[in-house]
Amino acid sequence: MKKFGLAKITFLVPGALGLLAVVAFVLWIERGANKPLTLRVPGTDQAPGSELGGNANPVLAGKLVRSDGQPSPLPGAWPQFRGPNRDAISPETVSLARAWQPPEPRELWAIDVGEGYAGAAVLNGRVYLMDYLRDSKQDALRCLSLADGREIWRYAYPLSVKRNHGMSRTVPAVTDKLVVAMDPKCHVVCLDSSTGDLRWGLDLVRQYGTTVPPWYAGQCPLLDQDKVILAPGGKAALLLACDAQTGAAVWQTPNPHGWKMTHSSVMPMDFDGQRIYVYCANNGVVGVSAKDGSILWETTDWKISIATVPSPLILSDARIFLSGGYNAGSLMLQLRKEGERVVPRTLFKLEPGVFGATQHTPLLLDNHLYGVRADGKFVCLTLEGKPVWTSGSGQQFGLGSFISADGLFFAMNDGGLLRLIAATPEKYTLLAQAQVLKGRESWAPLALAGGRLLARDLTRMVCLDVARH
Repeated sequence: MKKFGLAKITFLVPGALGLLAVVAFVLWIERGANKPLTLRVPGTDQAPGSELGGNANPVLAGKLVRSDGQPSPLPGAWPQFRGPNRDAISPETVSLARAWQPPEPRELWAIDVGEGYAGAAVLNGRVYLMDYLRDSKQDALRCLSLADGREIWRYAYPLSVKRNHGMSRTVPAVTDKLVVAMDPKCHVVCLDSSTGDLRWGLDLVRQYGTTVPPWYAGQCPLLDQDKVILAPGGKAALLLACDAQTGAAVWQTPNPHGWKMTHSSVMPMDFDGQRIYVYCANNGVVGVSAKDGSILWETTDWKISIATVPSPLILSDARIFLSGGYNAGSLMLQLRKEGERVVPRTLFKLEPGVFGATQHTPLLLDNHLYGVRADGKFVCLTLEGKPVWTSGSGQQFGLGSFISADGLFFAMNDGGLLRLIAATPEKYTLLAQAQVLKGRESWAPLALAGGRLLARDLTRMVCLDVARH
């Protein structure tokens, strides 16, 4: 009996081990091998900072839905935040109308959108929009036809976002190959700009220790050659360069002071033969090397106590104009080379009553600064900060966006009123105005492509014909 029991045990042990191996293999299949390939995208699972923990990145569990919209052969491009050169000025030569007679400007199409202030990017007859689908609790990067607004595709993924002065508020960056966008809770999604197929995704909170800003993320990604430039403002990185094709980290900027992400976006600058990325963090401004992400200079002369929203405005002669709301006013920096060091020097500060932009970054045109200050007036300044003119009584713009093209300014107010203004430092000249939206909080950045202007309020986007016919 003992010999039989030993033999039985000897027989059962390898059998049991074999059974365990089979079970382990099945579990591996169920838990790993059968996962969609998008769950193992380069630059995500093993991204630096992943040891910070947290839930899986929802971007990677998204679904692509194709619709019947078609790309349009229409000309024009507005491929990122503030346009082709990130300066809110259109370089296009399309002639634009100098006056509007009702019902001009003509509405070409309109769509309903989720609550927010996210602006559009435009390239190759496609409109790209970061949107929140409140009914299904999904964030979505949508691709629409520039011709008629019909959806071509959307890439949507689960995300719970509560109303907090709107939801989405960022602008995608797009090239012929890729489109990159950031959602309200600091997830970054990169898709094929034609097909909508997922290329990679990042979770800046989980992977880099980002703190989601109050009122959600407002930072717009920068696509600079073969890299995506972001400012996580987290434990693992102040700024970050990712390979545009894979999302893998190319370099990370240390964050020795623990500065956090703001609503401001990164701006490129060329200085002394090198490229610099300038960013307004919550407690100061930093310039980092585009080559390796090292900190070249920093200053605490500029910080806003509540919310930093406008981005740095890069000027000639190594100057940087900074502005903000909440009684911050504005400030002019200038970079100098002292030996091997780059030193930022404050040239002047302006009181809020002179100029301070709450939401939208000013623009530089013909050696003058233009923007909307905290009292809602449209203002023209010299580069020395001297006021040249302000919009007259009853000409308020609130938190609305403004851009320049063909010697004109297009400027929205809070309530959907679009104004056409002569872009000249001589005086404020209103050329035309029209009620193009009927909702509230028409604060989203404008976009212009091929004589078509894209504007939105809290819940609706319109495409307007502003070309001269």
